[in-house]
Amino acid sequence: MHSIPPYPQCYSPCRESASGIYLRHSAARSAQGFALLEALVAIVVFAIGILGLVALQASMTRAQTAAQLRAEAGYLATELTGAMWADIGNIAQYASSSCSSYTRCSDWKAKVTAALPVGTSTVTVDTSTGDVTITIGWALPGGDTHQFVTATSIVAASASS
Repeated sequence: MHSIPPYPQCYSPCRESASGIYLRHSAARSAQGFALLEALVAIVVFAIGILGLVALQASMTRAQTAAQLRAEAGYLATELTGAMWADIGNIAQYASSSCSSYTRCSDWKAKVTAALPVGTSTVTVDTSTGDVTITIGWALPGGDTHQFVTATSIVAASASS
């Protein structure tokens, strides 16, 4: 009579059931759990990548908006400089203190307010030298304030003798 060994030889991990019979874990069953874990890790990595792309898109949109507003401020300053050159006889009227009573200047200030978020402008004119400084300010959503400052000299051409 052959004796039964107390523990059967298992080539894969064995465990004893409640009835005393040794059961083998199947390799396929263990692999299924590992595949599920791999899939979950892949989904997490993919989600982090998508969130990174969304953050990059938001950052690029903010940068594009800021660049557009800077360009608009530069255009408005150039527009006023051109108007002052064309109206050189009334250059003192463009100073911020006189601007609201002078139609060309008050119309330009209204453009600044309409074109830029929380748009403000200051114009300083030194009539003795013809030096003009134009400062345009605006605030981006979120509270960041910006300024565009330009300085130029506007002097009437002297008559040559």
